[in-house]
Amino acid sequence: MTFSKDEIYTATQVVRNFSEVLSKVSTGENNRAFIVKNNKFEAVMLSMSEYERLNKAEELLKKIYEQRKKEEV
Repeated sequence: MTFSKDEIYTATQVVRNFSEVLSKVSTGENNRAFIVKNNKFEAVMLSMSEYERLNKAEELLKKIYEQRKKEEV
């Protein structure tokens, strides 16, 4: 996984600058925001459109997996 330093925020930065971080993610200035707490990656903030895209991809992959399981039987 690759990401830029502009996409990494400490939990404190997110708390203090939530509107700015949210705006960067929702407008596409940053594709995502990785949130670090105690020197560990703890969470990722995505735009709603990116979340929906990933959710649809997951559903499609589940359908493909289920179909292949049925074909094996």
